[in-house]
Amino acid sequence: MEWDFPVPPVVFDVSIPNYRQQHHPIPETGPLQPPAPVFPDDDERPLLEELDIDLGLVWRKTISILHPLRSADPALHAENADLSGPFLFVLAFGVFQLLAGKLHFGVALGWVTVASVFLYFVFSKFSAGRRGDVNLYRCLSLVGYGMLPMVIFSAVSLFLPRGGKLIFGVAMGFVLWSTRVCTRLLASGAADEHRGLIAYACCLVYMIFSLLVVF
Repeated sequence: MEWDFPVPPVVFDVSIPNYRQQHHPIPETGPLQPPAPVFPDDDERPLLEELDIDLGLVWRKTISILHPLRSADPALHAENADLSGPFLFVLAFGVFQLLAGKLHFGVALGWVTVASVFLYFVFSKFSAGRRGDVNLYRCLSLVGYGMLPMVIFSAVSLFLPRGGKLIFGVAMGFVLWSTRVCTRLLASGAADEHRGLIAYACCLVYMIFSLLVVF
């Protein structure tokens, strides 16, 4: 016996569903915009001021030394001692020596430090009752600013023949220039009978730097 079962028809929808109608539409974004600039706070101090570097003061001190026949102003260097100018001069000295094929950055920095300690010891012996006039920090600043003629000599020596009498004569001229500047700044408060001895000590210091350039 055969049994007939009614089977409902099955229909499959093979059409592609429209997802834009079933889901939320994707919002359209515009072109990328650059981020808004962030301005520093008005109360924030500049970086050079944070580091206690006064380029105007360094420039005024440099100008007071550049004239070889004009005496440097001791009051300008005594009131505001700094190490920014001396560090720049020692760095420039090392750069010119590097152009001459010599690597003397560490040597120049070490010699300036040792020379400052030496001159501070000499000056303290001559003015035992007034040691507060020149401390070690100020002495390091004055010796560093006295390096400016040596920096100029280091640049000039690039165009001078090596081993001749000319470079030795030029070196002596720049040594006397540096000695005059450093003695004027360092011995401003010393007695007159001690100025010659202080000048002799300064001459020995800068003569070593001149020999570093010549040889």
